[in-house]
Amino acid sequence: MSLSVGVISILPTMFDALHQGITGRAQREERVKLEFWNPRDFTYDAHNTVDDRPYGGGPGMVMKYAPAHSALKAAKSKLGQETMVIYLSPQGEPLTQAVIAQLAQQEKIILLSGRYEGIDERLIETDVDKEYSVGDFVVSGGELPCMLLIDAMTRLLPGALGHSESAQQDSFSNGLLDHPHYTRPECINDQKVPKSLLSGDHKAINRWRMKQALGRTWQKRPDLIKRRTLNKIEKQLLQEYTDEHKQT
Repeated sequence: MSLSVGVISILPTMFDALHQGITGRAQREERVKLEFWNPRDFTYDAHNTVDDRPYGGGPGMVMKYAPAHSALKAAKSKLGQETMVIYLSPQGEPLTQAVIAQLAQQEKIILLSGRYEGIDERLIETDVDKEYSVGDFVVSGGELPCMLLIDAMTRLLPGALGHSESAQQDSFSNGLLDHPHYTRPECINDQKVPKSLLSGDHKAINRWRMKQALGRTWQKRPDLIKRRTLNKIEKQLLQEYTDEHKQT
């Protein structure tokens, strides 16, 4: 399975960072393909203007409808008219691991990256299929959120990671935060690797990891625990963790 991603951005060179690491290898192995359309290439004035003052006044500028629409039209001509268009903005639905897993099943997708105060609302109403947010904060443009989404989707593509189970064990993949990880040496400044991980007993190791995942989620993201229906074993493990935590 491969994924083609069309990106609409006035700063396409920012995405050069994706030539590194896992996303870089995935591109070289043609598991993911990135193509770019710059709205500035679809302007007709001497300054390649892509923004203008907002109606009603106020600070900042707004990206114009026409250049972005033309860039989207060109992207759809290449990728297909039915290709899903996603706009990354603070007003969007939260981008979760579950949502990303669904998006990674797409063969083709177009990401619209805004700048300035945003994009003319009429483009969002007519051309955007889904609007997603990477968090309750504001950045200078949509390029970084787009890169986050591309990286997250790439990790879920078959063969993209060195180990086939790596993505399955990531935080949020099963609705919980990840368990702690350790590597050599066995002892650092009197801090030792938990005995369960040294036992060679895979059942004990899996039990310890699940207890830690449940406990960490309970401590750091109780909202996730509330949304999860715990089975009998998970309830027992969480109770063990909370009892241990109260004693420290």
